Amino acid sequence: MATATATSLSKLESILGTDAKSLLEHKCETILKSQLHLPGPDFVTRIFATSDRPTRVLRSLESLFDHGRLAGTGYLSILPVDQGIEHSAGASFSANPAYFDGEKIVELAIEGGCNAVASTFGVLGSVARKYAHKIPFICKINHNELLTYPNKYDQIRFGTIYFGSPESDRQIQEISAAFHEAHELGMATVLWCYVRNPAFTKDGVNYEVAADLTGQANHMGVTIEADIIKQKLPETNRGYEVLKFGKTSSKVYDKLSTDHPIDLTRYQVANCYMGRSGLINSGGASSGESDLKEAVKTAVINKRAGGTGLITGRKAFMRPMSEGIQLLNAVQDVYLMDEVTVA
Repeated sequence: MATATATSLSKLESILGTDAKSLLEHKCETILKSQLHLPGPDFVTRIFATSDRPTRVLRSLESLFDHGRLAGTGYLSILPVDQGIEHSAGASFSANPAYFDGEKIVELAIEGGCNAVASTFGVLGSVARKYAHKIPFICKINHNELLTYPNKYDQIRFGTIYFGSPESDRQIQEISAAFHEAHELGMATVLWCYVRNPAFTKDGVNYEVAADLTGQANHMGVTIEADIIKQKLPETNRGYEVLKFGKTSSKVYDKLSTDHPIDLTRYQVANCYMGRSGLINSGGASSGESDLKEAVKTAVINKRAGGTGLITGRKAFMRPMSEGIQLLNAVQDVYLMDEVTVA
């Protein structure tokens, strides 16, 4: 069933402003789109039906891909709200106190036309009987917490791995075991696949968002059988070279990527087994008035790189619900527009 969009190509170009031409007309000549497993209506059957995933996992994935405004397209729009734990409830919900109530989070996802809502055991459990049959739930099973003094940044089992951190070995083992158990129980798995280490910032550049390092994190994530990878949009490259650790090849930088954001993101997609596990990029923090442009720009980059969608939280819930719904719909419109093609 076709879904009408409120965003025309001219409106999209207006939102993107001076970035429109570069983003909408770019042609990727590093890793060709013909080499990728691209999203589409048959994505679950084409990709996962031949895997070792139990049949109940296929049903869970179909439920995810067949919900909301993007149903049947192979693309995903997910509302994640675990910030009450990750960033503290006060910092996250003071702008809109209604969201202290987890029901409002689920309502935003439903009214915003999302494929799913991702949150904590507490949020989802508190309203499960009212909403679990109305929208797919994604339960985030581990979290950082900010009530230990001094603060520490560790994902404790309370779906995220901080690759590169001192705790990453334990996190990889815990999440690998959890994902195996989840698959046995018929659940699809999503990995928050971040790179984090204070030593990864050098000369003012944060290489936690370098394409080469995040790409390798993605590759490790799909190796432990994440069905979907959540990753930050790459902002730079050459992390291995600058930080002088690990192992890489000059071809990563000379042939498989450029400085263009679509090419950097294409390298992230390639590390998801060429798209067999869908890449959803995160929407990032709320910046205020620039949120709409930033979210739409990220969606265009993700789609044109061969990604599977966007997971948009703070930009949506840190504003009145009606405005949050409009922002989510604008992101979804990018994936519904035939004019926005894979580069």
